[in-house]
Amino acid sequence: MLETRAIKTEAEYQAALVEINNLLEAEPNTPECDRLEELTTLLDLYEKEHYPIEAPEPIEAILYYLEARGLSWSYLEPFIGSSEEVADILHRKKPLTLEIIRCLHQQLGISAEVLIQPYSLET
Repeated sequence: MLETRAIKTEAEYQAALVEINNLLEAEPNTPECDRLEELTTLLDLYEKEHYPIEAPEPIEAILYYLEARGLSWSYLEPFIGSSEEVADILHRKKPLTLEIIRCLHQQLGISAEVLIQPYSLET
């Protein structure tokens, strides 16, 4: 068993993964479950530093939102405008406006931080 301290090397990271795998079936309120929680917290910190996940670009985030819910582009019309405007934005012919970003964030819960990122338009 690894001692509880920060994971600093890839070898310690791999050892923590093995130990976590062995503890996955730990019963609640046991020392094993406590150890599992400690290791997952340490692993999360290590992964955030060494394996950061970049935020998706805005159009990809919108498309993912639709796909994950089985929705068509027309679902966005109340938030963006006509079907032509939706198509222009999703085909990267027009940029998202601040008003559209606010609406998508407030009405659909898509991260404003993701939506405000710059992205390239098709010319």
